[in-house]
Amino acid sequence: QVQLVESGGGLVQPGGSLRLSCAASGFILDYYYIGWFRQAPGKEREGVSCTSRSGGAAYYKESVKGRFTISRDNAKNTAYLQMNSLKPEDTAVYYCAAGPEVDCVYLAPHQYAYWGQGTQVTVSS
Repeated sequence: QVQLVESGGGLVQPGGSLRLSCAASGFILDYYYIGWFRQAPGKEREGVSCTSRSGGAAYYKESVKGRFTISRDNAKNTAYLQMNSLKPEDTAVYYCAAGPEVDCVYLAPHQYAYWGQGTQVTVSS
């Protein structure tokens, strides 16, 4: 059974950090691009970051550049999103997604075949 499971979300104060994990099962992550998306209440899902199959290329939404870092460990079939200097506007449900052929630069949800269930990130004092 193909599955992506996110973990690592939670409540953090502004300026704090969280590391999200995305564990894949039922398929080999090496063959897939990985994207991270988020959806805040009342808003559309938006792309946050994307990385190539090897992890050698990464793309970010402008507002998270310099604060978020996407990475992957194909040997562990797991991807990560390190989030530093978190702001209240980063509050959302975060989803990881995998797609076999993705143009990362567009951060477009329709390119991804598999999705996780999401993990809540709340940034508040």
